[in-house]
Amino acid sequence: MRRHVTGLVLAGSLLLTSCGTETPAAPASAPPTTAIPPLSTVPGTAPLTSFAPPPATPSTPPGTGKVVVLDPGHNGANATHPAEINKQVPAGRGETKPCNTTGTSTNAGYPEHEFTFDVAQRVGAELTAKGIKVIYTRPDDTGIGPCVDKRAETGNKANADAVISIHADGSNAPNAHGFHVSYSSPPLNEEQGPPSTNLAKTLRDTLTNAGFETSTYLGKQGLAPRADLAGLNLSTRPTALIECGNMRNPTEAKKMTTPEGRQKYAKAITQAIETYLSPQ
Repeated sequence: MRRHVTGLVLAGSLLLTSCGTETPAAPASAPPTTAIPPLSTVPGTAPLTSFAPPPATPSTPPGTGKVVVLDPGHNGANATHPAEINKQVPAGRGETKPCNTTGTSTNAGYPEHEFTFDVAQRVGAELTAKGIKVIYTRPDDTGIGPCVDKRAETGNKANADAVISIHADGSNAPNAHGFHVSYSSPPLNEEQGPPSTNLAKTLRDTLTNAGFETSTYLGKQGLAPRADLAGLNLSTRPTALIECGNMRNPTEAKKMTTPEGRQKYAKAITQAIETYLSPQ
């Protein structure tokens, strides 16, 4: 999504239809659209003693007592409520921008808002099972908004240990692919400094180790610092926004439209959050 989304120094001038560069919802007189429609190991015969014992499970999960806010980009009813979605709200740095956007979709019509909500729910379930309190910026995928400033407010009020905004991109260049992570730059407060950059780098490193490629068209080495994303600018907590990939790229679209693919994204994001929250 790059919606508000989240902000940074963009590399390249490819036409983007998602997040921060997404076109606001159409006026009431125009038909709303969200995007361009047309995506055990079996043990061998070695004796049992040859297998290493499983690692001990800590009595207290690393993240117990921590609070994480998950912000799935956009929402299912944004496109049908242009008046609400197009209203201007604070975006930080003295600027304003539309409340929210419709997001993008795959060429086959699978919408970003559905992808981000599904992944966020998967991440949240895994974190909750490990003793981490999870708060979502929206409770379902059928509502409107909330506006980007309210999403940031959710993390601030919760005094979150980490806020992760989940999006997917929509470059019309089909060969463009890969994920990138954004954080507010230059920072506007202490938490937007090292805490947020460390969170962004942990997300980048973990997804890379999980086999995901970094973006070939935005940012540098998977990081894209930005100054124009309201959700990042208005946060007073460690926060980062991840664009999981290009929904218009056939290979990445296939991953995003399958439960197995979404679970792979969720597993990597979950691991990154756990790593970030774990005591060093």
